Amino acid sequence: MRNTTLCYLERGDEYLMLHRVKKEQDENQGKWIGVGGHLEEGESPEECLLREVWEETGYRLTSFRFRGLVTFVSDEWGTEYMFLYTADGFIGTPVPCREGELAWVRKEEVPRLPIWEGDRIFLRLLAEEHPFFSLKLAYQGGRLTEAALDGAPLPLGE
Repeated sequence: MRNTTLCYLERGDEYLMLHRVKKEQDENQGKWIGVGGHLEEGESPEECLLREVWEETGYRLTSFRFRGLVTFVSDEWGTEYMFLYTADGFIGTPVPCREGELAWVRKEEVPRLPIWEGDRIFLRLLAEEHPFFSLKLAYQGGRLTEAALDGAPLPLGE
């Protein structure tokens, strides 16, 4: 099982998005996602968040919020627990990202980008200011086959 963080930096009505186009053997190849990565040994989710955001963007977070825990189950990549954050305070100078191209994207445009189907669910929860949540997303290949919010099944395709 893997533990990761993912953060959506907010600037007004925009998210900082990462278009994953630079790494070979990338399960997110071609997708648009937030920024984050894998926890290192002995690292808390918050320490990972701060390190990964700085490494991938050049920004140091000054204000962030833990929004939810997302459990990914995949027949190809195993199980992943992702600590999901948003951040509305940051300082620094942006740097090129070795994993892809960073771009500020209007929040309303994000669902039109090539993103994972399950990401649409948690992005909607973020937009609705849903209280802290636990979301389970199961995939077969690239297809979402199951979703559950706080233990209750969600209909797919919404």
